[in-house]
Amino acid sequence: MVDQQDPFKEIRPYRDNEVADVLSGLLNNYEFISAVTQYQFPKWSPRLGWLLRPLVRLALAGKVGEVETIRDFQELVAGYMRKMISRTTTRLTCSGIDQLDPEEAYLFISNHRDIAMDPAFVNWVRYQYGMDTVRIAIGDNLLRKPYVSDIMRLNKSFIVNRSAAGREMMKALTQLSEYIDHSIQSGESIWLAQREGRAKDGNDKTDPAILKMLYMAHRKARSFSEQVKRLKIVPVSISYEFDPCDALKANELHAKATQGFYEKAQFEDIESIVKGITGDKGHVHVAFGDVIETDFETPELLAQEIDRQILSNYHLHASNKIAAGVSDGVTATEQAQFNDRLERVADGAQDVLRKMYANPVFNKRALQDSV
Repeated sequence: MVDQQDPFKEIRPYRDNEVADVLSGLLNNYEFISAVTQYQFPKWSPRLGWLLRPLVRLALAGKVGEVETIRDFQELVAGYMRKMISRTTTRLTCSGIDQLDPEEAYLFISNHRDIAMDPAFVNWVRYQYGMDTVRIAIGDNLLRKPYVSDIMRLNKSFIVNRSAAGREMMKALTQLSEYIDHSIQSGESIWLAQREGRAKDGNDKTDPAILKMLYMAHRKARSFSEQVKRLKIVPVSISYEFDPCDALKANELHAKATQGFYEKAQFEDIESIVKGITGDKGHVHVAFGDVIETDFETPELLAQEIDRQILSNYHLHASNKIAAGVSDGVTATEQAQFNDRLERVADGAQDVLRKMYANPVFNKRALQDSV
């Protein structure tokens, strides 16, 4: 039954008055403490976990002891984010952010390459410019562990119910449509991927079904084009010189192409999140497009405009050019770095990995030729 005082309680991010209880629950969650212990001490935790877990819990309690609000929690995350960027990227650049009004709320619709890092980089760039962080849409398929859900909701994530079916699915999508509009009208920006799941093959394409969802709860109140303008949609292009999960993606796509199927391990998505955070990314660029203010009468036409902006603003790295056979401006070092990534996958999957990096070049070229 929906709480009329708090209709989005089951999917929304946590609020300031809930932070203390959620953090207390995490510190007393054996599975969470064990996971942190194993991550921090991979060699020692199997034998000395009984000794290390209480120490890890005390250390975490010390770190979160003064965290009382969501902003406090995000300031804590910012410290780790800063270290991660310095360790895993050669540089982080952005474009188009100076055209955004810091006082406005936007719906950022982004291409999707990495589960955690896509919205994290959008947040980091906004944070550096003194702008509020965004609320992040995350599928419930990634939240099978309650402690993962708690951490994400402390970091302003809201839940997309992908596991529902039939009438429950329609109800969930309508609630999601209402929540996104409610957030924008309340001055809170949203990050949403342009499609469900990552673009593992490097082809960034908006799913019109996502855009239909945005309108579901508002069909009786206004036209589709009116709702689009109300949401202040800004397409975002995120490009990684190197994808930390490229080998995993290439092997999966190769298995599907040759065997007809690929079976994920139980917590493979969580492992992808960790690899995406800790792996080498090289140069990362975040490009903010223009606010969509033109009339678009259908989700399909709107999807075309989002695709146009994402492809137009996509920053091509040396890795993309090498994969597409473009040698202009490419150094011997860059060529060697790309060859090293190819050697990390089996022979059959090398072609898949090469296409993954090359497709943005081909797609951008096709867009330019069509103009």
